[in-house]
Amino acid sequence: MRILDHLEEWLITFLMGAATTIIFISVAHRYAAGYQIPIVQDWLLGLNVGWAQELCIIMFVWMAKFGAAYGVRTGIHVGVDVLINSLSEGNRGRFIVFGMLSGALFTGVVGSLGAAFVWDNGAHYAIFQFLGMDTTDMFSGPTTPDLEWPTWVVYSAIPLGSSLMCFRFLQVTVSFLKTGELPHHDHGHVDGIEEEEIPDEIQSVAMEDKRHPHDRTHEKRHPEDRSGNGDQQP
Repeated sequence: MRILDHLEEWLITFLMGAATTIIFISVAHRYAAGYQIPIVQDWLLGLNVGWAQELCIIMFVWMAKFGAAYGVRTGIHVGVDVLINSLSEGNRGRFIVFGMLSGALFTGVVGSLGAAFVWDNGAHYAIFQFLGMDTTDMFSGPTTPDLEWPTWVVYSAIPLGSSLMCFRFLQVTVSFLKTGELPHHDHGHVDGIEEEEIPDEIQSVAMEDKRHPHDRTHEKRHPEDRSGNGDQQP
């Protein structure tokens, strides 16, 4: 399971980083090719980067599908749970399980229909051809306009991502039935940055003078102020 988690994170990170890099290169090429620089301009105009937009769209589609599965596992999806939290503990658990199983059912259906669509869109032709089987009466499937990739490769994000999301829903459901807890993501936490814990006795509103308001711990830390031995301010 840990390998699957890391693979999911690495795929999302790679797609996001690669898409951002490709977009940057495409935009930089577009503007740099407009400057009349001898030799350099001719070289830039000879480069074909018209495929960059199509590739980035494909990458973001894949990133969105697998990012949705990652969101289920880590609990970062936005949800309105005011009504659920107002219920009793038993009813709350039942509604949570019902919601998770409904999500698993929906994504499972989408994954199944997506797999059938990908199969009929040319995946069966590619698989049979790879295995050396007869493909005479089979439909090879369309290709993308710029990259000329088989579209079934692009659409494979639907069955793969939806199936992984269905698995994550079931995984969270089983974990909730065992522990009674759902995955929670702290939106204020940044990975790689260690958070410094502030002791309870130190309050952010406490000021070491008499010109600012103090919290309840001020009197404990400065008992001389209560006895009148401290400096007096007008």
